[in-house]
Amino acid sequence: MAAHCVHKIWFYVIQAILLFEQGSVSSEEVRMRLVEEPINLGNQQWNAPAQPKSLFPTVQFSNFTGPPHLRRLVGRCFSLVENDYKYELCPFQNVTQHEQSLRWNPYSGILGIYEEWDIVNNTFQSMIFRDGDTCGQKNRQVKVQLKCGTKHELEHVGEPVTCEYAMVFRTPLVCHEHSLLVYPNLSEDQQAEWNELEGRLYREEVTQQGYKKMLHTIFESAGYVLNPKQRPLPAKQDHETHPDDFTSLDTCKDEYRKLNAEIETLKSQLESRQNDPAQWPFGMDGRVFFHSIPAK
Repeated sequence: MAAHCVHKIWFYVIQAILLFEQGSVSSEEVRMRLVEEPINLGNQQWNAPAQPKSLFPTVQFSNFTGPPHLRRLVGRCFSLVENDYKYELCPFQNVTQHEQSLRWNPYSGILGIYEEWDIVNNTFQSMIFRDGDTCGQKNRQVKVQLKCGTKHELEHVGEPVTCEYAMVFRTPLVCHEHSLLVYPNLSEDQQAEWNELEGRLYREEVTQQGYKKMLHTIFESAGYVLNPKQRPLPAKQDHETHPDDFTSLDTCKDEYRKLNAEIETLKSQLESRQNDPAQWPFGMDGRVFFHSIPAK
């Protein structure tokens, strides 16, 4: 939408440049005066379709981890429109939000990038997506809870805390009572380590706090959760960002000011020609017009 407003300005610039190349105008032609109309972003958006906005994450999503049968969800996306927003969940990749609005610059952004599992009571309970778009002093994040369903569908989206979203995703892949258990998906060495840890807890050789910390370490080694000190890798940007891309109202305003200065320069050149009858290519009255339409 921002690019649309600059497009109108360029129309004026191009037409003005063409004036230098025009020949004399026939007396049977009707001249059209240059009309300088303000750019009205508020009204233009009702007639122009919303332009898709490219979204670029700041970090890479983590590799797939968890129950192998959930790998079937990788590469697929599921959407839900709720409260004038379209939410799109791409399991093990990202979650995005798109405002379904006719205003000139509807919000489209990344709510989170897949990072790890939330494991509760030996069960893969939710997928955690973090490092979404900035929201005040923090980044947006999402917790996606998996529940049994007859088909794959994003069922519900909520925002219990500002910029922290909760989703419910239903799928037949988790209907079996053991489908989300952690222990069966560990390697033999990791299972043995967990067995030993359970024995130490039973013999009261470790505290509950120590038990949870060491169990978290086992989950880290399996790739199910991240080390609290570990940060996701920066995203590989395969796009080139140009300083003149019209990604916001501010960039549009900057370009408008630049183009307005160019127009003023062209006006000065045209006025100098008007003051010199020998350079009048537009008619004997010396007025400046965009283009001509044959008279009917």
